[in-house]
Amino acid sequence: MSSKAQSAQDQSGQSPRTLDEINMKILAELRDNGRISMSALAERVNVSRANVYTRVEQLMADGVITGFSARIDPAKAGLGICALVFLSVHPQSWERFRSQISEMTEIESCRITTGEHDAMLLIRGDEVGAIHDFVIGVLAALPEVKSVETVLVLDEVFQRPYLLPSDLPPREPAGAQLGMTRFTRANPGRASLSG
Repeated sequence: MSSKAQSAQDQSGQSPRTLDEINMKILAELRDNGRISMSALAERVNVSRANVYTRVEQLMADGVITGFSARIDPAKAGLGICALVFLSVHPQSWERFRSQISEMTEIESCRITTGEHDAMLLIRGDEVGAIHDFVIGVLAALPEVKSVETVLVLDEVFQRPYLLPSDLPPREPAGAQLGMTRFTRANPGRASLSG
């Protein structure tokens, strides 16, 4: 595979290989216990230790497994305030915007979105004032940002570490009627999001 094709695949979030049933079982087991030994993992998915080791190494090489880490309760670690920040960005400044926010350790995650806003950030702080200072003093002050809307999160009901295709239940097609679903097209000035 050419490096250009590999780069396009990496940006699309697709794995270069099709994941078989055993790979899916490995991912499900690692999701539940990232510290499981290779021997125990092999036993759980019913393959040899060598096979499971090779598969985990390949999943890591393919970028399917991106790392191992502890799950931390942010509130118990001292960051009890969570907020979603919706940003609209000037169309010609995506590269600078992405570069700047990726360096800001206050941001837990960033998602590029369709609809009224261009990006959604999840940020955390130890008090509401810290969230306010960061949003107003740092994010809204960026020249790349046109507008900011902040929503405080009242309760984090659950967060799954990630979903697998096997987690999605089969559903009957809803038919032609979309009900209350509405699709909002992206701003035409956002053609160069991969910046």
